[in-house]
Parts: sequence; structure tokens; C-alpha cells
Amino acid sequence: MTEMNRRGPLSRRTLLTGAAGAAGAAVMVGARLTAPSGLGSATGLRPAAAGVHPQKTVHLAGTDGWVSMPQGAPADPPFFPDSLAPAGFDTYVFGFRDVTGLSATQVAAQRGHAQISAPMLSFDEEDDIFITLSNLGLLQRPDLFDGHTLHWHGFVNAIPLFDGVPELSLAVPVGRDFTYFYRPHDAGTYMYHCHFEDVEHVQMGMTGMVFIRPKQNKAPVNGDPVGTKYAYNDGDGSTRYDREFAFMLTELWSAAHYRDAHIQVNDWTDYAASFWLMNGRGYPDTLEPSGNPLVTAAGRLQYQPITSTVTCNAGDRVLLRFSNLGYQNHQMSVDNIDLTVVAKDASLLRGRDGTTNYLVTNGVDIGPGESRDVIFAAPTAGEYLLYDRNYSYLDNGGGPGYGGMMTKIVVHPAGTLGPQTAANA
Repeated sequence: MTEMNRRGPLSRRTLLTGAAGAAGAAVMVGARLTAPSGLGSATGLRPAAAGVHPQKTVHLAGTDGWVSMPQGAPADPPFFPDSLAPAGFDTYVFGFRDVTGLSATQVAAQRGHAQISAPMLSFDEEDDIFITLSNLGLLQRPDLFDGHTLHWHGFVNAIPLFDGVPELSLAVPVGRDFTYFYRPHDAGTYMYHCHFEDVEHVQMGMTGMVFIRPKQNKAPVNGDPVGTKYAYNDGDGSTRYDREFAFMLTELWSAAHYRDAHIQVNDWTDYAASFWLMNGRGYPDTLEPSGNPLVTAAGRLQYQPITSTVTCNAGDRVLLRFSNLGYQNHQMSVDNIDLTVVAKDASLLRGRDGTTNYLVTNGVDIGPGESRDVIFAAPTAGEYLLYDRNYSYLDNGGGPGYGGMMTKIVVHPAGTLGPQTAANA
């Protein structure tokens, strides 16, 4: 099947994408995409003077691979489990991997080993961020030449070149890499995803989260000690937290993933989710600890390495970051714990006159493409369910028992857990 037949008839969008691809091809040098003449480095911007803006570098790779939905999910022939899947896996995906620090040979070896959800990235306000994206191609579908991009959803970017929308900038062809540049000025919870054939690539798993940490962390307020963590520059310490946990909410349509693996075309108007995922996992897999996708002995969840279990001490202030890059609305709820929504779509809920508009609730609505920042005070020791209020999203492939978007908040007696080292740790 030709690429044009797979993608459908020629359209204005196709023409625009093709034009952007041609522009990208015009600036290829070796294995790297460089900026047009006159813009300086491959990022299009010259590095800032040392010490003015701390520089952070990340290397991500885009490819395909196989993951595992919860065991016991009923078969849905021929879509699930996929007959092409290697032992221990059942679902074909696209995804991003963190390959920072790996050699070129090691990076190339990650082809065919996609991860869902993508690595969680965190930076400070005013960092100079350089993210190199390598497109390793699709091992299962070498007939396709899909480009990949990084689009920071909801993020105010300086110029279109680094926005990741291929119609306005460019996409990274197979076998090439491109370095994006960002200098964030606003704290908050953001998302990133591939914007090339975005309906397909987002559904296939190319989604991740970005946290921008506020300047206030370096200048605590209200007498808070150095090292106090805040979600935003609130000025009064109201977004202070002790521990943080993040959740990328998505759905997975088994039929679409099967068709991509078997060289078939999807009609996206038939969309009907089969699994509902938190950080790429459905319950009870959401309770398994985080892992390292580079460790081959990690088992069936090797390429779904991010836990969704919340662990804290009684009395801790806990920050929950929710992002939704699925196609359905979700209301995440906790019984017997008050949740305070402090921010929506990376914006602190505070009026221009300083009036606080925080919302206290036990159910947080997150629509497609939206994010929420929520803080709660951990109650007495015990276990509390965090789940989607829509019970039809609490199963795995229509099977019996609980599944889908559910996890636990595990509260330990005060002083049990030491300081948290990273989100979801």
C-alpha cells in the first residue's frame, strides 16, 4: 500500500505538510537538521552567556514498539491481543524514549522499543532548554516514512520553528534529528506530543508531561525554609507541597493499534476506546512501581515504566498534576479527601486583583487537551482510591472487575517516608 493511499486523498493539509517537509529537507546536513543560514546554531539561537540562563539538555527518540495491557483483559479478535506481538506483549504503539547520554550506537538500538507514556520532563523558569529529537523510524512498519515532532501543548513559544506543528515549522524525517529550544517564563503543568499526523500519533502513544518549576522555589515566601517546593509563584505559599505525582490520562483503541501494525487504514470517526490509561497503564498495573525501560529484565511493563501510585505521610501536602491527551472527558475523584484545584491549564486560579479562585472538591474535571494542578492534605494513614467518576472507564477491554483509570493513594503514618527524590517516586 502506498503512503498516499494509506493517508487518504491529497488535501490542503497534505500539501502544507509536504511543503514543510521540503523546507526541512533543504536544511539537512549529514544526520542533523540545522536552522536556515543566518540563525546560528542547529537550534536557531546562540547559547546564552554562562550563568545567565542555566542550560538543560535532553535527548529523546521517537520510534514504535509493543506494550502490555492488564492481564485478564478479554480477547477482542483480531484486534486484541495482536497476533504479531512478541511474547509478554499484546499492543502495538508509537512512543518517545529518553536516550540522554547514550552513544549513537545505543540510541539506534532503541528502534522498535517505544515507551508510553513518554518521559516526564521538569525544568526551572528561565532555563535554556535544548531537546534533541531523533526519529529512529518504525521497526514494524518500515514501509512508512512518518516524521515526528515535539509540540509543547499550551506552551507560549517564541517562534513557530520550535512549536512542532509541521504545517508551520518542520517535522524530523526518519534517520534525522533536530534540536528544539525553549526558555520558559511561566511555571505550570504542560504536555508534549507529536504533532505529525497528530490524531494517529497521539492515539498511538506519543504523549508526555512537562513541569516548569517556579522561581519562588529559589526564594521561599512567608518564612518557609530553603528547599520548600511550590507549584506556582503564588506569593503567599498556598501552592506549597511536600510530594508530587503526575498523571497522563489517555485512552487506547485496540482496533486502531492493530490496524497500524497490520497495514490497514483507520476511520477515526469509529473511535471506541478499549482501555483507559494513567501513565500508559490500566488498573491494577497502575499500582506497580516505576521501572527503567532500559532494563531488559523489567518484564511486561518494561515500556510502561511510570507508576500511578500516590505514596505520602499523614499530614503531607501532596500535589497532583493531571493532563488529558485522550479524546474523552475524565473526572478524577477521591472519596473522603478534599482536593483543592489551584491551577487550570498552567494558570494559577487567581484574579488580576489578587482574589484567589481555588476550588475545593472531591472530583476534578479534565477535558481533552487540558491540565489541572490539585493539592490535598494527606489524612490519617490508610488507602484511598483515586479513580475516574465515569464507571464505564473503570474496566479493561470490557472485562469483569475493576480496571482502567484507577489507582491508590497510600498514606503512611507521619514520618515514615523520607523526602521524595522525583515526581512519582
